[in-house]
Amino acid sequence: MVTVRRWWDRKRLQVGLLALVLGGAWMLRQTQGEFLMEAYQMITRPLQMLQTGITPEERQEELLRDARFMELQTRITELETQNKKLQDLLGYVEKEPLALRPIPARVVGRSADHWWQQVTLNRGSKAGIQSGYIVKTEGGLVGLVESVTANTSRVLLISDLKSQVGVTISRTSTKGVLRGDSSAEAVLEFYEKVPNVKVGDLVSTSTYSQRFPAGVPVGRIKSLDLKKLPASIARVELFPPIRTLDWVTVYPKPQNPDLENQQSATPTTPKSN
Repeated sequence: MVTVRRWWDRKRLQVGLLALVLGGAWMLRQTQGEFLMEAYQMITRPLQMLQTGITPEERQEELLRDARFMELQTRITELETQNKKLQDLLGYVEKEPLALRPIPARVVGRSADHWWQQVTLNRGSKAGIQSGYIVKTEGGLVGLVESVTANTSRVLLISDLKSQVGVTISRTSTKGVLRGDSSAEAVLEFYEKVPNVKVGDLVSTSTYSQRFPAGVPVGRIKSLDLKKLPASIARVELFPPIRTLDWVTVYPKPQNPDLENQQSATPTTPKSN
């Protein structure tokens, strides 16, 4: 007993330190360091307050002000972007003759399942838009207004599989029908078996088109398949940014008396939309 007491008198400090270390390690493992972090913050918080000269409440208010500032900065950036787009659109609209000034509109609805088929605009019959009106943007033809409500319009895009547009090759006046392909490209079927076309030729709406005015830019020939049966075809890269449409312009239905005279004189002329 005396031996144990003597050993304890000599080793109790070491044993106490060892127990403290083991207990601290166990607590650190159980709390995953939270206790240590809280202790550290409790010790250092008064020092931080002395260094910065602010209270925790004032620090919280500062963080809230920073968050509000970042929110306002984001809104300002978005407004600046929209303002630039509107200025570009205004300049595009002002290039048109006064009697043919289009109606500006913005895309406000687009389904992921029908991304390449249709979009919804934020202007409708109250703004003067009617079914059959033409939709354009910088780059060229976008599509055709299918239906309208008082404040919205639904547009069939030229990239829709159902879309058919009468087009011509600007360099050679070769004619054909442009069909949508649910992508940023379209398929051009020529009326001629051996058309006079080449990669890079520009494509625009033709005088044969019954729904669209002639001469509206559409795209550029990307590739050719002149052996395709029953008619040669081409892949056309569309000029309008169909994938990322935002602001567009809406035009009234085209009036083309020359087309009516041409059709009455030549009833075998191929017809296209």
